[in-house]
Amino acid sequence: MSRPVSRTRGTREVVVALSPENVLRWVYLARVVLVLGVLSGALVVWREALPEQTYLATIMLIGALVVTGASAWWTEVLGRPPGRALLVYQVAFDALLVSGVVHITGGGESTFAWLYILVISEGALLLPLAGGVFMSLLAAILYFAVIFWGHTQPLSGAVLLQLGLFALVGVATGMLVDRLRKTGAALGEARSELRRLRLDTGEILATISTGVLTVDEDGHLIYMNRAAESFLGLKREDWEGRPVLGELARISPELAQDVRLTLEGAESRVRLRAEAERDGEDLVLGVSLFLRDEPDEPRAVTAIFQDITDLERADAMNRRTERLEAVAELSAAMAHEIKNPLASIRSAVEQFTSPSLADDDREILKRMVVRESDRLSRLLTDFLDYSRVGLERVEPLDLTQVARECLTLMEQHPESHARQVLYLLEVPEDGLEVPADADLLHRALFNLLLNATQFSPQGGEVLFAVEDFRGRSLPAGVELQGAVRIRVRDQGPGIPPEDVNRIFDPFYTTRPGGTGLGLAVVHRTAQAHQGAVLVERPARGGTEFQLFLPIPPLSAS
Repeated sequence: MSRPVSRTRGTREVVVALSPENVLRWVYLARVVLVLGVLSGALVVWREALPEQTYLATIMLIGALVVTGASAWWTEVLGRPPGRALLVYQVAFDALLVSGVVHITGGGESTFAWLYILVISEGALLLPLAGGVFMSLLAAILYFAVIFWGHTQPLSGAVLLQLGLFALVGVATGMLVDRLRKTGAALGEARSELRRLRLDTGEILATISTGVLTVDEDGHLIYMNRAAESFLGLKREDWEGRPVLGELARISPELAQDVRLTLEGAESRVRLRAEAERDGEDLVLGVSLFLRDEPDEPRAVTAIFQDITDLERADAMNRRTERLEAVAELSAAMAHEIKNPLASIRSAVEQFTSPSLADDDREILKRMVVRESDRLSRLLTDFLDYSRVGLERVEPLDLTQVARECLTLMEQHPESHARQVLYLLEVPEDGLEVPADADLLHRALFNLLLNATQFSPQGGEVLFAVEDFRGRSLPAGVELQGAVRIRVRDQGPGIPPEDVNRIFDPFYTTRPGGTGLGLAVVHRTAQAHQGAVLVERPARGGTEFQLFLPIPPLSAS
């Protein structure tokens, strides 16, 4: 199917066709044809024609040939641009020439009066708007003179109608041509700006270090800059206009596949990763693909890519370094936590050997050894729980049932009895199913309840709530398609602002005798489930922990 010519292109062609040089060429031709026709007519009726008519026709022919020849020599042979004086001279001469034709052929009764319209149009094309209007006035004056002074004919309605028509044609033609000239000037400026923009864009694309590759919907190469040639080992001149996806698949199968998927899916895609091979060297490319799908234009995909091989290597090294630093920090913290009870046990054992040790002191030392041994055992147990955090078996769990089991276990804990805590449970009665690891989730929820109990005042309340959070606005930093929220709120002293950012760190605790691993296990459990855990300070005091776990979003009805 042929593509329609755009309005801009059509306007440009009209403006070029109406340039003074092109109009003058048609004027030269029409002028010579006109005088030759008049002279031929006079010769045919030579015997019947008046001597004045024959003489005037001959003068008109000679004048037309001289004027046309001189003008054509100036514009066509010498190649000089026609100036304003030359254009005025041409139009004025043609007005006199037409007046002569009308005079010879009968004045007001002449059938050639319509030639004035051509002269008026010529003036509008060659001169500005004011000049075109002036030529309309000149044509009317000459026509009036031919009728009244040349033939002494009375003023009739037909003559008045012709004079009005001359004026209307002059004004209308002048306004139309003036608008075309302005449109042409604006179009010329736009074309110049576009040409400059294309040159600037071409230079930028040729010199940037980012690869740019464009292919059409059939996989033919449209454009490729120098950086893309370097990355892919291809030459633009060898592949331009040819199917390139097959060769691209050999160099980078992922990039070729991404281009095909973008064309088929009809949508742009960004921040992709593709591997490529160049001269036996493996590269990693960061790719963004942009689809051009406009009406009356062939679909095309532009791939913009950079070499991120060194960046990925640096990221891998940074991650490895961070892991090693985390292991070193954790080991140092673990050694510190173990060192204190070991020192107490050693001191107690050394004092046992003293013969002067009283029985009461000996009993105190025994209890201290047992207490510090229990502390070591509890520390190692918590550390093992922390180190084993990882998803082993994910299955659909009824979160309501898990919450009730954790609360039942917590109610039997010695801390609960010692503080006489009242637990408030808020869960969906019909259950709420989530995909999770049962052991990890149970351990995390129990740690949250134990932490709330340990910081609760005597006879305080602990809220344990489970709710479906799908379709609701999530807190900043939590990015889940669908989520459930688990809240555990106590009435304790709250967490000081300076400690909020550290409470999930391993071995960090503000409670005497605590290991600092309970909340760390909760945090790692949330991360393992691709969820999040937040801490809030309620307006009425205490602390509230919020655990968000992913759940499939509600299906659209």
